[in-house]
Amino acid sequence: MEPALKKVVLLAGGVGGARMAEGLMRALPDRALTVIVNVGDDDTFYGLLVCPDIDTILYTLSDRIDRGQGWGVANDTVNGLNVLRDLGAPVWMKLGDADFGLHIWRNWRMSQGASLSEVTEECASRFGITARILPATDDPVRTRLMTEKGLLDFQNWFVGERCQPAVREIRYAGAEEASASPQALAAISDADLIVFAPSNPLLSLEPLLSVKALREAVAASHAPRIGVSPLIGGKAVKGPLDKLLADLGQPGGAAGVAARYKGLIDGFLVDSGDFNDIVAIEAGGIKVHATDILMRDPPGAERLARELVGFAPTLGTRA
Repeated sequence: MEPALKKVVLLAGGVGGARMAEGLMRALPDRALTVIVNVGDDDTFYGLLVCPDIDTILYTLSDRIDRGQGWGVANDTVNGLNVLRDLGAPVWMKLGDADFGLHIWRNWRMSQGASLSEVTEECASRFGITARILPATDDPVRTRLMTEKGLLDFQNWFVGERCQPAVREIRYAGAEEASASPQALAAISDADLIVFAPSNPLLSLEPLLSVKALREAVAASHAPRIGVSPLIGGKAVKGPLDKLLADLGQPGGAAGVAARYKGLIDGFLVDSGDFNDIVAIEAGGIKVHATDILMRDPPGAERLARELVGFAPTLGTRA
């Protein structure tokens, strides 16, 4: 590992972002990692603000995660949800009892005047996490999808409708008015390396990058900036990315994802089998490192993180 690499920023969504965060946390010194997380998936259920991507990263880095499904708390129960069902409430959003505990605590702290950034950092500390976790913004930014069934909030489309309605357009409501988290901007400014997690660019990273000041900070950074492909052989490792790209008529494959980050990344990790994508990405002026990018377990995530960190010095810095 490069000895000077002491401040690494990861831009992340949920499952793929959490796995990359876990790998980096294992590969880097304590306190070296800051994870800046998408809030476009956030929504209100039963009067409680729920932050799925933040929660998945909190649960993963504190080893509470249900590794079988990639989200939620291992061995969680659903007694609270069962009561809500008995009372006639809609229960299509599965929230476990431990989940409810976190959501109640978050909303309680915010009712006392704490910001989402402050609450998230408090939770990470209390969970014993040695990485810093920050929302991209403390303001509401919500991903909404115009579909063949009309305009749907993200969770309604993703969970309630199981990603089935074809998507015509994606909107990031509130992004133009949102202010980037000052803590997130400071972390980007100080970073020795910026990593784009293998998260869905349309649903996880572009909502984050739609906050103008945050995008500008990444673009202006002198640190190496590396993306990790969320696709292998043109197929999403997890989630509906390949379907979304097809619905929207946008370029697919790792090359299509890398092109979305043009001007924001200097290097890109792709799967060794994606030969055509490698050629196309390098033709666009982005340096490629080809390897096995599938993170099957925490040691596999650490192996990929160490390769990524080793790739960074080959990219140099910009004036």
